[in-house]
Amino acid sequence: MDTFSKRKFIIAGIMLGIAAIFILRLFSIQITNKTYKQFATRNVLRKIITFPARGLIYDRNNELIVYNKAAYDLMIIPREVKSLDTTELCRIVQLERQDLRDAIKKAKQFSYYKPSIVVGQISPDIYAPLQEKLYKYPGFFVQSRTLREYPSKSAAQTLGFVGEVNQRIIDEDKYYRSGDYIGVSGIEKAYEKELRGIKGITKSMVDVHNRIKGKYNEGVEDTTAILGQNLMTGLDADLHAYAELLMTNKRGAIVAIEPATGEIILMVSAPTYDPNLLVGRQRSTNYGILDRDSINKPMWNRAVIGRYPPGSTFKLANALIALEEHAITPFDRFSCSGKGTKPISCTHSHVSPLAVREGIRESCNSFFWNTFREIMSYKSTSAESYQIWRDYITSFGFGQKLNPELSSEVKGNIPEVSLYDKWYTPGHWTSMTIRSLAIGQGEIEATPLQMANLCAMIANRGYYITPHIVKAIQDTNRVYRELKFDKKVVAISPEHFTTVIDGMQAVVDETRTLGATVHLDNIIICGKTGTVQNPHGADHSAFVGFAPRDNPKIAIVVFIENAGNFGATYAAPIAGLLIEKYLNDSIVPKRKDLEQRLIETDLRNVVQVKK
Repeated sequence: MDTFSKRKFIIAGIMLGIAAIFILRLFSIQITNKTYKQFATRNVLRKIITFPARGLIYDRNNELIVYNKAAYDLMIIPREVKSLDTTELCRIVQLERQDLRDAIKKAKQFSYYKPSIVVGQISPDIYAPLQEKLYKYPGFFVQSRTLREYPSKSAAQTLGFVGEVNQRIIDEDKYYRSGDYIGVSGIEKAYEKELRGIKGITKSMVDVHNRIKGKYNEGVEDTTAILGQNLMTGLDADLHAYAELLMTNKRGAIVAIEPATGEIILMVSAPTYDPNLLVGRQRSTNYGILDRDSINKPMWNRAVIGRYPPGSTFKLANALIALEEHAITPFDRFSCSGKGTKPISCTHSHVSPLAVREGIRESCNSFFWNTFREIMSYKSTSAESYQIWRDYITSFGFGQKLNPELSSEVKGNIPEVSLYDKWYTPGHWTSMTIRSLAIGQGEIEATPLQMANLCAMIANRGYYITPHIVKAIQDTNRVYRELKFDKKVVAISPEHFTTVIDGMQAVVDETRTLGATVHLDNIIICGKTGTVQNPHGADHSAFVGFAPRDNPKIAIVVFIENAGNFGATYAAPIAGLLIEKYLNDSIVPKRKDLEQRLIETDLRNVVQVKK
């Protein structure tokens, strides 16, 4: 074979080898390797998350207090973005150019191929013109979602708010991805899994102009979003709004409970804020303003965070314990010399000597000091007697968290024996050492919720149901499922409640101030005022009560910070109006002047008064 023939075969072999390489490579690209197919598919296929509408929240009268409104997120897939007119896009979505650039940069850092939110929570007014122009912006598309709306604009701290998830939440729960929203506080947080629903996925075909042309694979791979479950609460929306009106320009809390069920009717914290401020694109700005308000602290839920000495309202608990332990009888009397009484003086002169009923009616410090002293001398040592007393107090709900729905709730403080042993050494402290506990002062700290729960327990004559906000949840079949809560029975005999309740009725019916501001002709109200000593400023004003006396429908506590006066001046009449409004559905004309005076009273600056 000549040289030419050999070269011909070599060249032919090389060409066949190159052809084989190309054929194998094309086979790999088109048949075995899915990467380029995926790239091509991404150019025409868009996977859109369908967010379920969050569950609705209703009050006890089936009035809607939290619902949803339409909103939209502008999404971006960085790989598909071409050159764009940022000026026009910023004008449409009402965003600063630098903010848009930062959002696109953040999206690229997250992923070139996966969608990210560029502008979140776009209103329907902005969405309409954006949708008309969206074909100009390849790589951008709109994803629908819902935002919360609060028609009554009240109960902000109790309902809570929804905010964007952080990386920690994403890592802990695979349900969430960047840009998703979650309940941050209140019952929005407590019932997040019920409220959030289940996401759906829609796969759509899009054309070169970024317009959806139809379902991918005829929608076989789509999944439907499942709506969040609705909640039925024990709150009374109208009464809540009225209570917040009465607390205008005041700091404090109001809690009302239905004794028979433990349902929370009211949970007011003042000052408050419009919960709609924490919805939409201005949420972050508004949150910063509210959070930085160190004077009014509107983000605090004082009803469960506030740690206050309960003051004279706590005397009810001491009376029950003394009667049960036979430290006193309903007929034992103690003398009082008014302001000259030792070691705890009384605030005013009154009838003397006094038994339990009169002691409660007059809120006599001398009577309750002597009562506490008798409790503390029941056993051989003060420590033993104190432990018995403390066991009773904690059984009433003090020193512990009561509500499982509010993560911000604090326990308050009922000191342990070890604290006094540490301060005074074992065996060297007596009732005299800790005498402030007799009148609800000293080291005792209670939340307004705990005080309302004490009142509900007295109203029930010996038990309470775990206080709760949500009473029923709608299941997947849209049928409401009633929630079950524990019943806690305390070791106090029924006859002792009658004695204490007699005193509470006398407070309202037989004292001049409350007779004019709280007493109602058609309803028997039982209550107890409290002036809470405050070393940091003016005293606090407190009132606990329930009504009617028989088959009670509402137990309530009103606590006003720095009111600078007795509980009868502000807290009691506010409670009286709320009880009247709840049970009678209106305020009688003769009490309208009282109502207006309380609304107009500004107590915010009394905090500056020092002792």
